[in-house]
Amino acid sequence: MWFGGVALVSTYLLASVPFGLVLTTLYGGDVDIRTAGSGNIGGTNVARLYGWRLAALVIGLDVAKGFVPVAVSAWQWPDAGAWWHGTVLMTAFLAHCFPVWLEFRGGKGVATGAGGLLALTPWASLPAVVVWGLVLAGTGRSSVAALAATASVVALAAWLDPAALPVVGVLAVGIVATHVSNVRRLLRGEEGTVVRPVRWGRSPATSAAPTVDQVLREGPAGRAAAIWREKVSDPLEPTVPPEE
Repeated sequence: MWFGGVALVSTYLLASVPFGLVLTTLYGGDVDIRTAGSGNIGGTNVARLYGWRLAALVIGLDVAKGFVPVAVSAWQWPDAGAWWHGTVLMTAFLAHCFPVWLEFRGGKGVATGAGGLLALTPWASLPAVVVWGLVLAGTGRSSVAALAATASVVALAAWLDPAALPVVGVLAVGIVATHVSNVRRLLRGEEGTVVRPVRWGRSPATSAAPTVDQVLREGPAGRAAAIWREKVSDPLEPTVPPEE
């Protein structure tokens, strides 16, 4: 029993490491991700402020914070059951959201939770990762992608792995709770994007930016509109009297 307690404490301390802040600091960036962008320490805010190359590394490490403890738990205690492995997963998730190293002010926990689910129930989690990627590409909003992936993994767990459904459900509630502020911004139409949404079915010619001449020829509604229809006469041109 004491060894299990040590495992949970170790999981919390390791999963509390804010890799987003650590890597952007080592990168030499002048922007503190806690005070810029969304203020989140996760990978999507790193992508917003430093680009996806650095963000991909942050996301990978945040995923590992959930995957490694659950995988080690499954290997160390193979007969412990889903609830014990779920306890390890939720410890890692809460550690990312409330890290002791940052005065318990952390991130949303999506990547860390996803990593734990990949170790706990991979067949339900892998399709949810695909859902996350597609929704992110379609909307450009990380919060929408996270909530869509969360809903999909709950449905997939109910279908493919019912034994893991209670753990998946608890984690889903936690993810929704960390996204309450995002939902409010979505309802107000104020939620920002982290990538440019993909415009399906648009050819390069139609999606290209209009030229200056096209803008001057178009009216406010985007339709061609003549700004001045009357012919302008030259004041230096001699006038011809009308024929009688």
